[in-house]
Amino acid sequence: MVNIPAAVIDWFAANGRDLPWRRPGYPAWGTLVSEFMLQQTPVVRVIPRLAEWLERWPTPASLAAEPSGEAVRAWDRLGYPRRALNLHAAAVAITDRHGGVVPSDVPSLLALPGVGDYTARAVSVFAFGERHPVVDVNTRRVIARAITGNGEPGPAHKRDLADMEAILPESDRDAQLANIAFMELGALVCTARSPRCDVCPIVEACAWRNAGYPEFAGKRAPTQKKFAGSDRQVRGLIMAELRASEVPVTLAEIDGVWPDDVQRARALAGLLADGLVVSVPGGFELPS
Repeated sequence: MVNIPAAVIDWFAANGRDLPWRRPGYPAWGTLVSEFMLQQTPVVRVIPRLAEWLERWPTPASLAAEPSGEAVRAWDRLGYPRRALNLHAAAVAITDRHGGVVPSDVPSLLALPGVGDYTARAVSVFAFGERHPVVDVNTRRVIARAITGNGEPGPAHKRDLADMEAILPESDRDAQLANIAFMELGALVCTARSPRCDVCPIVEACAWRNAGYPEFAGKRAPTQKKFAGSDRQVRGLIMAELRASEVPVTLAEIDGVWPDDVQRARALAGLLADGLVVSVPGGFELPS
């Protein structure tokens, strides 16, 4: 009988990617920044920006000392710039509440601005070696297929943590490795569209394969709308205009970034409401 966690850990030892935040001695602050950046952004885009970020702001205190607008400017084209504001706010909170040291326990991490359950658990486990289940979409897909026999995991649910906890090894180190390994297996092998069952280390134990790969009949997870022509694209164009300028950007300049007056006005209003853009005499700029 295949020991699924052990097999996945062994596979990861031989096949896991060498990512900066997985290297020994990587700072907890770097792990936290990476988790913010990796939210809905591919790894390949995060790696160079993470290095630049940590070179400029190697500690929470160094980021907290800067205006929040500088964090938004440095975020550049990573997308979802609200994350930059939240990361800046988290740096301020870490500096004020924890003496500039990233906390290791989940409740303290959850109390930081912009930190949700996944990020809190990820930092606690990956930066400090605490034993908790950490579940992202890749982990959920591996568990759905290998353990429950479903081709897709469906929408996220609170039971996902219990499912991972049930197969998590007892030792802190093995639990940490299992969390990383299941994510990696889902990212590289047990992918959403083209699973590579021929190289999967747990193929013989996979409930979905052994059932003949049945079609998924449950509720599907929501899919993201196309970026082209969306409000997200317009917001990004406005943000790019502001990031490139050291002086207030006029309304006339913003009018030139997108032809649809209604959509452009809606995007600008949303950015103002989110605190990503502020109105000043002469136009608009990043927050200070």
